[in-house]
Amino acid sequence: MITTDICIIGAGPVGLFAVFEAGLLKMRCHLIDALPQVGGQLSEIYPQKPIYDIPGYPAINAQALVDNLMEQIAPFTPGFTLGERVEGLDRQHDGSYIVTTNDGTTVHCQVVVIAGGLGCFEPRKPDIINLERFEGKGVAYMVKNPEQLRDRRVVLAGGGDSALDWAVFLADVASEVTLVHRSDTFRGAPDSAEKVFRLASQGRINLVLQSNITSIHGNGHLQEVSITAKDKTVTTLAADHLIPLFGLTPKLGPIADWGLPSTNRQSTLIQRITPPTSNGFMPLAILTPIRES
Repeated sequence: MITTDICIIGAGPVGLFAVFEAGLLKMRCHLIDALPQVGGQLSEIYPQKPIYDIPGYPAINAQALVDNLMEQIAPFTPGFTLGERVEGLDRQHDGSYIVTTNDGTTVHCQVVVIAGGLGCFEPRKPDIINLERFEGKGVAYMVKNPEQLRDRRVVLAGGGDSALDWAVFLADVASEVTLVHRSDTFRGAPDSAEKVFRLASQGRINLVLQSNITSIHGNGHLQEVSITAKDKTVTTLAADHLIPLFGLTPKLGPIADWGLPSTNRQSTLIQRITPPTSNGFMPLAILTPIRES
C-alpha cells in the first residue's frame, strides 16, 4: 500500500499545480490518473496546440505547459500511478482515506483532492464482436509498456495520430504490426502518415485500408482478428494483441456515484466537502475546472 499525505485524483495541470502548493506546506502527494501520462487532455488530445488563458503566458504550447509544471514540482518528488482509474474511496475510522484503483493499487492518505476536470478519459470502443470478452487478454486501448509487445503480433485500429505514431514506433518492437483503417486517408499528421506509408512500402508493417475489424477470437487469449473490407471480403489474421485507437471520451466514472456536489460555472472550484481535522487537514476537497453550461 502506498502511504502519503495527499492523494490527488487527476494528473492534469490543476492536479500538478496542487502538488506545488502542497509541497510548500511540506505535504507529500501521490497522483492517480487513468491516462498513461501526466497532463490530462493537454497531453492526450492537443499537445501541440497553443493555449492562451494561462497567467503570465500570452501563448504557450500545451505540452510545454505540462513540462514546465513537472519541472516546477520535481523538488517535491511526488508519486504517480498512471494508466489506472480510481474505483473506490473509503473513509477510515481515524478520518483518513484509502483510495483504490481498477488495478488494485491502494493509497492511504489523510487528504483526497479531486482534480478530475471533466472526468477520466475512457476509450471509444468500436463495434467488434467479442471485444470486451478479450479485454486484458490481448485487447487494450492504450499502450502502457511497449516492451510487453516485443516480438508479438500486434494489430492496431484507427486513423488518428495515436494509431499512426504507435504503428511507427512498434515497427521496431513487435514481430509483426498491422494497421487497419476504414478509409484510405488518415486524420493524423501528414508527416506521420507519410512514415506509415513508407514503412508499409518497405514491408515493415502491414497496412489494411478501407476495412474494419468486425470480430476477434481466441481460446482464453486473443488469437485471431477478422477484418471485413469495403467489398465485404473477410480476412483473418493471427494476432497476439489488438489495440483499438479511436480516441477518448471524458466521463466522471465512479466519482459520479460518490454524492459530491457539482457546479455549472466555468471556474476553478475549490470546495470543502468535509470539515478540517484537528491537525488542520481538509480530508476531502474538489479542485477542478468545470465546463460552463
